[in-house]
Amino acid sequence: MEIIDITQELFTCNVYPGDPQPGMQRVQSTDNGDMCNLTRFDMCAHNGTHVDAPFHFLGDGKTIDEMGLVPYVGDCYVARHDGDVTKEDAENIMQKATAAGASERILIGGDATVTLPAAEVFAGSGILLLGNESQTVGPLMAPKDVHLVLLGKEITLLEGIVLKDVKEGKYFLSAAPLNLGGCDGAPCRAYLIRN
Repeated sequence: MEIIDITQELFTCNVYPGDPQPGMQRVQSTDNGDMCNLTRFDMCAHNGTHVDAPFHFLGDGKTIDEMGLVPYVGDCYVARHDGDVTKEDAENIMQKATAAGASERILIGGDATVTLPAAEVFAGSGILLLGNESQTVGPLMAPKDVHLVLLGKEITLLEGIVLKDVKEGKYFLSAAPLNLGGCDGAPCRAYLIRN
């Protein structure tokens, strides 16, 4: 069995333009005679490797604590793509995922941007989760429409994953988010298992 960590390190992670960079502060230290080391950290719910809940773009959408764990844990298909993911590319990815028996969770490795027509294919296919390496699914400076299509179908988004050394194929995904009540997203520790 192989376990592949696909999570960014939080304090050195990529952040979406305009989002705060996560930071940490040691508030107790054994070097200073304290009983233990204790760290405080500050971050946005969408820093580093994280998931988006529907509430991120939809005022009446589910928050992260209302999503349950099913979308984040189970078989997934890793596809590789660079550039815009077109409608035809999305259809091809779904065909490969279905043939592999892993069509509920799709991860796209590479410098890929999910276009609106591709998002509509994914939204119509019944997937539970769509993940990519960028800090956002969809165009970097105009992600709203793609998010609305996917989150509107309660497809959770796993953003900021690291798939540079991961080959196409079927894996078991675990990307359970922190249970942050009422939040629009949450950081997670994402990893793949391959037998």
